[in-house]
Parts: sequence; structure tokens; C-alpha cells
Amino acid sequence: MTQTAEATNRYAEDFDALREEREEEPLWLRDLRREGFDYFQRMGWPIDDKRDEMWKYTDVRPVARTEFRLPDAPSVTPSPAEIAAMLPFDEDMSRLVFIDGYYSPDASRIVDADDASILRIAEAIREEETLVHGHLGRYSEPGHDASVALNTAFFRDGAYIHADGPLSAPVHVVYITSDHADPVVTYPRTLVVAGKKAEVTLIETFVSLGPRNHFIDPVTEIALGEGSSVTHYRLLLENTDSYTIGHVRPCLGLDSTYKSVVYEVGSGLMRLDLEVLIEGEGAFADLKGLYITKGKQHLDNLVSIDHAKPHGKSRLYYKGILDDESRAVFGGTVYVQPGADKTDAYQEDKNLLLSDRAEADSKPSLEIYADDVKCGHGATAGAVADEAIFYLRSRGIDEQTASRLLIKGFASEILDEVGIEPLRVFLEERTSSALPRFTGAEVAA
Repeated sequence: MTQTAEATNRYAEDFDALREEREEEPLWLRDLRREGFDYFQRMGWPIDDKRDEMWKYTDVRPVARTEFRLPDAPSVTPSPAEIAAMLPFDEDMSRLVFIDGYYSPDASRIVDADDASILRIAEAIREEETLVHGHLGRYSEPGHDASVALNTAFFRDGAYIHADGPLSAPVHVVYITSDHADPVVTYPRTLVVAGKKAEVTLIETFVSLGPRNHFIDPVTEIALGEGSSVTHYRLLLENTDSYTIGHVRPCLGLDSTYKSVVYEVGSGLMRLDLEVLIEGEGAFADLKGLYITKGKQHLDNLVSIDHAKPHGKSRLYYKGILDDESRAVFGGTVYVQPGADKTDAYQEDKNLLLSDRAEADSKPSLEIYADDVKCGHGATAGAVADEAIFYLRSRGIDEQTASRLLIKGFASEILDEVGIEPLRVFLEERTSSALPRFTGAEVAA
């Protein structure tokens, strides 16, 4: 038996072991889970002869060949004070904390929110089953790929936000993986349903408590109703020995607005599959991202925007800062479907290479099947300009400080888009310390 087969068999054993626990779930959810697991058993991971163009630059054999186990409920959990020290930007926010897939009520809090439900998914399935049934698995279908299928089959709990008006405070969802002797896997699941004219700010943070290897497989689905607005911050702060394969699926209704800022400094092997569907006329998607890599990290952002209706607008702007022997992959595709006239779309990816051993692979593309549209794309990669370094040094600034200032300036174009000041300050500080050889200090992952 091969190592990959042994790892796959572990998933089957875990799925069967959960059968009794799942008997209390609604039939539709059990069917959805079975659909996901059947797909995984049939298709498996995209490796070897199943590795297609979508996975050309990212090899997930390390994930496929590791026997991850489902963690037990943690016996010791971080206190609210410890979480506040680790993530010191959410003092006035609602906070839902999940540790190893289990909800932590002591570390969580809900700020008063009119016309909204902020719940665990397990609660929402009982209290708002019709709405959950209508949205869960609709945008991130279990037959999409292996990791979505596994998340659908195995997710234990997660965050649910349903708003019919403006939320008074952001919602911070924290998914924590604690330190384990053996490799573990967790399946975070987030569902946001923004009704007509609703306004929601969501922060998702993924963080490790220890340095050891683990795998997180998160799925986030966001449904935007007519005239609604969702601002979504996604922070990947995992340790650099971890694996992450994540999916985000926003679906935009009539005249809605989805704004996203992705921030990635963690995980040794990472893939984010962000697929935006502009399903309503006049909708706007504004996607920003900043990724910072060092060592032998491999980060892959696959972003697609599907314009299905006329008068849609999208902007995509990602930036990467790469050091050492790290590698970043960016794939961005804008689809303009037949009839989606007056679409206005532009995407761009820029990479700053701090080492001649770092590698950036960028592949933006357009697929246009409608007339009267305005679409464009661009991609660049280059080193810190010698002229800029020389200019700063001629003003009495040492080379390390000059480099740090230029890196900060490169990142600020994305970080300035963060509308929550404590969060922006946190990310600026994290960015400044993420590249130790430019600051002279190591930072724990």
C-alpha cells in the first residue's frame, strides 16, 4: 500500500467514525456531506496524472501523502487575554473563536447587533435551517475539488452571519490550531448571508499556536443581496511548517459591493482559490492582496472573477514580497459571459523580489464573450531599484533601513486600504517584522 493510499484510507476511517455523531443532523446536510466524500474518494488529490493546468505550479503531494488525524477537543485553550495579546485589534468587535475546530465560548463574545444573527453554524442549522440549507454548499459546491469536498464532509463547526441591515461592529472569526505531536487537520467553515441593504465587515484570522506541521482546509461562502456591502479581511498567520488550501466564494447580487483584503505571511505550502461570481447587474468586486514569503515558502493565489450580468465592475490588485528561496504563484482570470455587456474589469499583480533565488509566477488572463466591455490586466516582477537605494543612502540612511523603507512603501498601497485603524497598524507591524534579515530580529510564526 502506498503512502498516499494509506493517507486516503485515513479519511475514510474518520468519515465512518463520525457516522453516529452525524445522525442528529438534517438529512439534507448528511446528503451534502456524503456527496463531498464520494467526490473525494472518486477523484482524490490533484497529483500525478490528475494534476492539471490549474495545479501546474503547485504540488500538493506533501498534503496528499500525510496521514492527518482529526484533533480531539482541546483540554487547554488560550484565555481571552492571551488571544487579545496575540490579535490586539478587535477590542470592540464581535469575536467567534474556534480551536482545533471546536467553539471556545470563553474566548468569544457577541457585540449587540440589530437585525442580525451571529452564530455558530451548528446553532444556525437548528435556528435558521431554511436559510442555511439555501446557501450552504451552493457557492462552493462539494464537487468542485478535493479540498472543498473534504471540508464539506468533515467540517465540525464554524461561523454564521446573517444580516438584514448594517452591523454595528465588525465580526472577527478566529480559527486556531493548537500544538500537536502528530499532524492534524481542521476544516473551518464560514457562511455569510447579507440581505438587502445589509452592511457586514468580516475578519477571518487563521493562526497556529505551535511550530509543528498541520493542515487547514477552510471554506468561506458569502451571499450578497441587493444593495448590500461586505468588507472581508482574510489574514493567514499560520506557521511556516503548515499546509493551507482555502476557498472563498462570494456571490454578488444586484448593485452589491464586495471588498476583500487578503493578507498572507504564514503557511509553508498555501493555496487560496478565490472565485467571485457577479450574479447581479451593477455589482462591484474590489479585491486587494498582499503576500510576504521567505525561506522555502510556496504561496499560490488563484483568483477568478465571473461577470455573469451587465454593468458589473471588478478591480483586482495583488502584491507580493518574496525573499530567500520562496516562491509565489498568481493566477487571475476574468470571465465575461455572453450578455454581460458594459463590464469594466482590470487585474494586476506586482512582485518585489528581495533575493535572486526567489521566484514569482504570474499568469493573469481574460476570457471575454460579450461586446462593449472594458477589460485589462498586467503583471510585473522586479528587485528593489538600485537608484532608490542610492538616493536614500545619499541622504544618510543606511542600506538596511533604506531597503526597509522601500519595502514598506511597496506594501502600503495595499495596507492603506484597510479601513480599521487598529487592524491596519497590526498588519503594518507584522509586515515590518516578517522579513527578519531586514529588521535584524526573528519573529515567531
